[in-house]
Amino acid sequence: MADAPAPAFYALRPGGWRDLVTILHPPYTAWNLANVAIGAALAPHFHLDRLGATLAAFFLAVGISAHALDELNGRPLGTRLSNASLIALATLSLAGALAIGIAAAVIVSPLIVPLIAFGALAVPAYNLELFKGRFHNPVALAVTWGAFPAFTGYFFQSLEIRAPGILAALACALLTLAQRQLSTPARQLRRRTQSLQGVQQLRDGSRVELTVPGLLAPLEGALKTIAGGVILLAVALVLLRV
Repeated sequence: MADAPAPAFYALRPGGWRDLVTILHPPYTAWNLANVAIGAALAPHFHLDRLGATLAAFFLAVGISAHALDELNGRPLGTRLSNASLIALATLSLAGALAIGIAAAVIVSPLIVPLIAFGALAVPAYNLELFKGRFHNPVALAVTWGAFPAFTGYFFQSLEIRAPGILAALACALLTLAQRQLSTPARQLRRRTQSLQGVQQLRDGSRVELTVPGLLAPLEGALKTIAGGVILLAVALVLLRV
């Protein structure tokens, strides 16, 4: 290919402040926060301040820390941020998320301590592929990026485990699996494909030339649509409870 595509459909041109936006993976960070909000809005008791704290913690832990570690581990987005900058972003933001969690455990309930500990371990384990990558797989992604935020959002509101919270967590896990199934071939096309040759022969005798943009369009179109739908659903559910 004469011109290689950007490493992600949301990636900005490398350099300066644009790198800070790119490493946030904006649509996926928003999706992750939407999972939190969906779980919270389904709880029998709703506290807007608890939702705000949970969203802030996940934004720091996932939106910044996890994605900074991901970029540190192989530079998949090709940003120009230094290793020191990425380490600082990851460390400070995870520390901020833990501080919010500890404060919440003191003010609200110590029952959330296991969730705080799980989140603190999941971020480096997944994004740095620790333990020989055993926790870097589709199931781990579905649990940590889909089920965990939804369940945490629900549990922090109600401090109890009920069917709606479990089902919401499972639903968000399945949607995250769908995201992985779409994004994996999309990433391969964008980041690893040097050239592509082929023709699709249709039954009516017409032929369609296979191209990287043509193959990317339905994959990333579906990703954008699902992300937008999940985010709008989360907003609607929260507005219903406010």
